[in-house]
Amino acid sequence: MMRKNFLFFVFFSIISLTTVASERAKYVFYFIGDGMGVNQINGTETFLAATEGYIGTSPLCFASFPCGGLVTTYSSSNGVTDSAAGGTALATGCKTKNGTLGLSSDHTSKIYSIAHRAKLAGLAVGVGTTVSVDHATPAAFYAHVPNRNEYYWIGKQLIEADFDFYAGSDFLIPESKDTGEKDLYTQCFEAGYTIARGYEDCQNKLASAGKLVLLQTEEASARDRSCLPYAIDRGEGDLSLEQITKTAIDFLLKKNKEGFFLMLEGGKIDWACHSNDAAACFREVVDMDKAVQIAFDFYKKHPDETLIVVSADHETGGIVLGTGSYDLHTDLLEHQLISAEYFSKLIAEQYKGDCDGFTWDFVCGQLKKYFGFWDGVNLDSNQTEKLKKAYDNFCSGVAKDNKTLYASENIIAKTARLILADKACIGWQSGGHSNGYVPVFAVGVGSENFVGRIDNTQIAPIIARVGGFSE
Repeated sequence: MMRKNFLFFVFFSIISLTTVASERAKYVFYFIGDGMGVNQINGTETFLAATEGYIGTSPLCFASFPCGGLVTTYSSSNGVTDSAAGGTALATGCKTKNGTLGLSSDHTSKIYSIAHRAKLAGLAVGVGTTVSVDHATPAAFYAHVPNRNEYYWIGKQLIEADFDFYAGSDFLIPESKDTGEKDLYTQCFEAGYTIARGYEDCQNKLASAGKLVLLQTEEASARDRSCLPYAIDRGEGDLSLEQITKTAIDFLLKKNKEGFFLMLEGGKIDWACHSNDAAACFREVVDMDKAVQIAFDFYKKHPDETLIVVSADHETGGIVLGTGSYDLHTDLLEHQLISAEYFSKLIAEQYKGDCDGFTWDFVCGQLKKYFGFWDGVNLDSNQTEKLKKAYDNFCSGVAKDNKTLYASENIIAKTARLILADKACIGWQSGGHSNGYVPVFAVGVGSENFVGRIDNTQIAPIIARVGGFSE
């Protein structure tokens, strides 16, 4: 046990804090916007202002917190971190190499998160996300594996960590073909967890649950178990981070009146940025901000007992706001009504369902409906010709789908997305991560510690000290 805890305490001892408040933060909220760099936030605020009819920014709740700073994100092995190493740094205060969760860089020692520390201190603990519960960022708070893709074993460690509350889309791999063990749902049940499927089912089970796992409905998981739908694509009955946040607060308060630690991830900011889909990205940032607002409303009732910290594991995509013409037209993104990924699936299904009816005029109608082309978004003849060529190549089967890290889009959806970005004057450097600064924002007890330039390893120790569970 001494070896396991050594790295954790070393990092706590070597980090020089500014002023640690004498008051303890009884309630700790830790929000992580996966892939959320400074331009994802600035772009969202610029987009909101533009849709309201002016040049400037319309402030998000969390970006208006009184304390803030810039965070460096490199891992122990790479100048550009992945979500596993980035999540581990944010969760434990220790850097590790890319792909690793909760282990030292040489994979010889376990590194324990502040969620684990909070549990040992007797607090109620919750972990929630908009992606799967075994994905890199949530797993960084409870798992110890050398490879972030070991989803079944990560799921087993979720149960072993014995936190009070988990939420996300589902388990990615709930069954092991190699071991013959019971599936993870059965293991959760045998460990005392109540599994709720969707928000309505959860409300019915909340009062009687001793420990709770909140997942999306089985119908939603049948469509895509890897994540909740994008905010821009959300339909009636789809689970949201807002609902997860409300449920977590209610449940953790019921579990322990003396305090809680709650980590919540806006995981699909990253996914939208991997796909270079600005409209989906900005709406994901807004969606996480709505969840932060729930926590902020809680803070206003308990201002002397609450700490809220908002940060990110890395920046994704290298997004730039302005492409050289000194113009920026983020208001045009309002015309995009669904994600490019969803649009790709939609028109592919339409083509499959009625090949003869899938005419250029029909596709123009779909592009006008879902992207505002030739209506709110004026296109020149060259842009129209690009779309027509994409249509021809799609129908002839010449063009292969464009694959990003988490999605795939056909040539029509890709071309539409690129044209809208060009019209809005938004550029992307890549479909991967970057080493750009990410922000940290804080309000409440101890928030004065989160100012200036800090490293991602400094955030967890400060939270733990302020929360009273650093040792």
